[in-house]
Amino acid sequence: MSAPPLDQYSVVAEGLRRTYGDARALDGLDLAVPRGTVFGLLGPNGAGKTTAVRVLTTLVRLDGGRAAVAGHDVSRSPRAVRGRIGLTGQHAAVDRILTARQNLEMFGRLFHLGTASARRRAAELLDRFGLTEAADKQPQGFSGGMRRRLDLASSMILAPEVLFLDEPTTGLDPRGRSEVWDAVRGLTQQGTTVVLTTHYLDEADKLSDRIAVIDRGRNVTEDTPAGLKRTVGGDRIEVVAAEARDLPVVTAAVARVAKRGAEPESDAAELRVHAPVSAGVPALTEVARGLQDEGVTVADIGLRRPTLDEVFLALTGRSGGEQRESAEHPEAAV
Repeated sequence: MSAPPLDQYSVVAEGLRRTYGDARALDGLDLAVPRGTVFGLLGPNGAGKTTAVRVLTTLVRLDGGRAAVAGHDVSRSPRAVRGRIGLTGQHAAVDRILTARQNLEMFGRLFHLGTASARRRAAELLDRFGLTEAADKQPQGFSGGMRRRLDLASSMILAPEVLFLDEPTTGLDPRGRSEVWDAVRGLTQQGTTVVLTTHYLDEADKLSDRIAVIDRGRNVTEDTPAGLKRTVGGDRIEVVAAEARDLPVVTAAVARVAKRGAEPESDAAELRVHAPVSAGVPALTEVARGLQDEGVTVADIGLRRPTLDEVFLALTGRSGGEQRESAEHPEAAV
């Protein structure tokens, strides 16, 4: 693999290898993350996602291959890399007793900003992450989403070029996840590159500009979310008949718009008929109008698009639901 130009990519990795005893956590992994984007890293539990993040953030040494983050080699210039990145792990790193402001000022001092600079930076981050009103309150009283936003803010003390998020919304309720998503979008709008690992496939779908799927420490595929969905097929029209006697008419109507060479599939028990189509909305309109003209009432009709969960299942043999269960009850991770 020829090296991508570093001025266009925040992260470039070639042939990454890392073993733990007889286990190969990374086995020739390649990555190229464009600047100012959210890059999703997906894979089954134990696929090597966390190890890849640890290597790229200089926490683990490579056994082979090479990687550059923010223009610096992770093996030759680890200190330069650390000065240009942020890392938010699966568990919040902020102190629950100190106030939000005190937490950020403390991190600022740890990064040698000086008292005045640490105070200014803390105020900036509290405003950016919508925490100004809670600045002088303790995180132990925060909601999960607020604590996670504070954790993100702490990782932005030095305004990193690249921010690594490892399972950032595990355990959060829908509102908390939405708050974190908004914060991540705001970061990329200001030029930060985000590398995201997650077991929530809807999260990767909504946030990522590009997604790499890895398994057994190797690349499986990489594309945009839309491109990945196209790999498992296009749109499907689905109709649920209201009466069993109308099933043949519904099947015939769906057959007329089905993709060339495709036959409608039906479930007599559920009165459901579906088939792949080339032109989604026009096909849906034609079927709805045709059934209406024939006086057929349907219980449901719609256009179904592939999900990332289906892509994940097709590529790795496991569903996103299984991944979430593994993430919430981990036994071992590499």
